[in-house]
Amino acid sequence: MPSFTQDEATHYDSRIERLVPGYQLLHELVQAQLQTVLPAEAQILIVGAGTGKEVLQLAHSNPHWTFIVQDVSDDMLAIADQNFTNLGLSERVTIHSGPLEPGQYQADVALCLLVMHFVPDNGAKLELLESIHSNLKPGKSLLMADLMKPETLFERESQLKHCRAIGLTEVGEERMRYNLEHEFYPLDRIRLAELLDESGFSSAHMFFKALGFSGLTCVRQ
Repeated sequence: MPSFTQDEATHYDSRIERLVPGYQLLHELVQAQLQTVLPAEAQILIVGAGTGKEVLQLAHSNPHWTFIVQDVSDDMLAIADQNFTNLGLSERVTIHSGPLEPGQYQADVALCLLVMHFVPDNGAKLELLESIHSNLKPGKSLLMADLMKPETLFERESQLKHCRAIGLTEVGEERMRYNLEHEFYPLDRIRLAELLDESGFSSAHMFFKALGFSGLTCVRQ
């Protein structure tokens, strides 16, 4: 799993848009859904918040929304903290470094975008989902997006060709090929459904699909 420290943290935002087909559209769709379902005042939990990109977009959607940004990388959170300070958002944000404690927060919605595929399915994925469940109000939604197992024989190769077309370098492509084989832990839809059920979430509904990546929403039961 990448450490997202030092240079990996500093250059994350400039790389990610070349690695995830439809990256900006994914975030726009998340924003549209939150604008639809959330009240004027709401607390948004962002798991694996990284440099805080979601906050920077969502904070402008509603001036009364507040945010809990969680990540295990202090270097990523340091960048996020500086971004919040620069934009005058710090008073609306709680920064949480490290794993979530059970029941520590009671959020109105949770986001977990492009995080789960870094987590091995050895109990760690289930633990992450359970921690989100316990920090989310009953009946509220989790919106997630992840790299999934390929559904066709050519999906991965098409994904890489698209990434090259939008600016990924040859070196970046080779690194991505390695990561797809050795650093990521994608699920198929059946295994994801099992984990969601075991952790107390409803079945997931897809709202985004771009080659290997899917965006899904489910509800805490």
